[in-house]
Amino acid sequence: MKFMKLGSKPDSFQTDENNVWYVASDLATDIIINVGDAKFYLHKFPLLSKSARLQKLVANTNEGTGTGDQLNIPDIPGGPASFEICAKFCYGMTITLNAYNVVSVRCAAEYLEMHETMERGNLIYKIDVFLNSSIFRSWKDSIIVLQTTRSMMMLSEELKLVSRCIDAIASKVSVDVSKVDWSYTYNRNKLSEETNNHMLNGGIRSMTVPTDWWVEDLAELELDLFKRVIVNIKNKGLVHHEVIGEALKAFATRRVPGFNKGVIPSGDMTRARSVVDAIVGLLPSEKGSVSCGFLLKLLKMAVLVDLGETGKSKLVKKIGQQLEEASVHDLLIRANEGEGEPTMYDVKMVQKIVEEFMVRDHDPNGEFEVNGNEIQEARSTGGILTEASKLMVAKLVDSYLAEIAKDPNLPLSMFTDLAETVSSFSRPAHDGIYRAIDMYLKAHPGISKSERKKICRLMDCKKLSVEACMHAVQNERLPMRVVVQVLFFEQVRAAASSGSSTPDLPKAIKDLNSASHGSSRSTTTNTEEDWDTVATAEELRALRSELASLRLERNGGHAKSPLADHRTVNKVKRLLTTKRMLTKIWSSKGGTGENNGSDSSESHGCGNPDDVKLASTPSRRGRHSVS
Repeated sequence: MKFMKLGSKPDSFQTDENNVWYVASDLATDIIINVGDAKFYLHKFPLLSKSARLQKLVANTNEGTGTGDQLNIPDIPGGPASFEICAKFCYGMTITLNAYNVVSVRCAAEYLEMHETMERGNLIYKIDVFLNSSIFRSWKDSIIVLQTTRSMMMLSEELKLVSRCIDAIASKVSVDVSKVDWSYTYNRNKLSEETNNHMLNGGIRSMTVPTDWWVEDLAELELDLFKRVIVNIKNKGLVHHEVIGEALKAFATRRVPGFNKGVIPSGDMTRARSVVDAIVGLLPSEKGSVSCGFLLKLLKMAVLVDLGETGKSKLVKKIGQQLEEASVHDLLIRANEGEGEPTMYDVKMVQKIVEEFMVRDHDPNGEFEVNGNEIQEARSTGGILTEASKLMVAKLVDSYLAEIAKDPNLPLSMFTDLAETVSSFSRPAHDGIYRAIDMYLKAHPGISKSERKKICRLMDCKKLSVEACMHAVQNERLPMRVVVQVLFFEQVRAAASSGSSTPDLPKAIKDLNSASHGSSRSTTTNTEEDWDTVATAEELRALRSELASLRLERNGGHAKSPLADHRTVNKVKRLLTTKRMLTKIWSSKGGTGENNGSDSSESHGCGNPDDVKLASTPSRRGRHSVS
């Protein structure tokens, strides 16, 4: 810390228990100055020779009363402590100025009008020299001085002490890190990094200085001063936006109680709202200035402190620009109970975020850069989404849906609306959305058949993994149409992997597949209600048993002959025809063709074994859950 000593005479100021100050001198005092609750017995000559204000006060008192031996100055900045230093300077006694007292003494000297017009080398001049030559050149002293201005902000503003401190701090922040001495910062706890990075050269430690070396120190400033410093830094345009983002993150963590935990202690609501509002306003416009996780923490705080819609909308937009970086935990934003939300989490907010992400795909002003013969997306605010970004967001939404599906109060419309927002994104597997659907069916057992049908249309059975298929075939919560679809497509996949010809889909399965993705069927049959019925345990056991026997044949290693294909088809057909609902499907319009005179081409089933060849699938042992 920098300091300056003035004067050469020994300090002869003394005080008693009653806060009375006097100068130990052979000369009798001739003036009493009352400063607050302190009383100073001093001599006129040394004081009046340097203070124009005291001269005026003494003159005015003499004109009114005839005695100028007592003055009252209760409003002097810094109170008795600052006046004591100014009085000692007038006597030529030794005083010490440092970052902690220089502002109060400078303001007191201004109040007493201790200018050069009274005497050359007066106190104001010497303090200004000290500020310019030492204080404003020191990083930590500049911060300390800026903090002390809050106690006398109005006069500090008039004297431009605040603006000069802020400019000095911003200038040091803007210096290239190669020219920064690590001793500038005094709060950063980076002991492990320092141990790895520093070297000893002749006893002098040198180390790599990080670009955000200053952020922890500025986090000590009060909100109004912090805002002004950050604005000044941004205006200089020499600090990268990501470093400014780090400063905002450090300040939020330091100044908002419970920021990382997503809670606010009682009594801190007003202060937290002010900090969150300020940080949102200071966020750099560039994409990636802060992490998506930090933005979502800010949004959670904004919901807790009931921040205005403008601030929330800004956060939603910025989060949407980099949603692919988020995690499921980040998206679990608690619903504001004050707004009467029935759900545990604010699903509508997440819906808006996903919609903001989608907007990027339709931005005609996206920026691109050419790399060889490839056009790559520029990491900018606008631009067309990459397939990788879409896939990451689709998986993120699937996982989020699985979490919120556990809420018994979650309406089906909220679930499906959010799922359909990313339904256009191509995904190699639909295991995530299947898991979310299963979670919802488990938490909402009372939903209607039509609602089960609607939610199951969100997934594509052809894109389920083997593990998901194993679970789906045993899932008693799924409608029978979905179980049969999964069973058939697994047969198709097994046939393809073994080199057999891929069987064509029977018309009934084609209709089911079409309906599962929201397409309207050309005709409506009397079996629709049966297909939407939830499979019974007996039916699922029968399906699993037949599936196991088919797998056993496949594992036997025998080549599939046409007769074997016929036998497989007949086994499945015998199984299905034993069920009431499946009999209506496979036997409608004439049954199997052999015992019926109807046109087999109109049948939902396969009258000719050559129409379909069902291959075997891996066996399932017990219940395998992926939910």
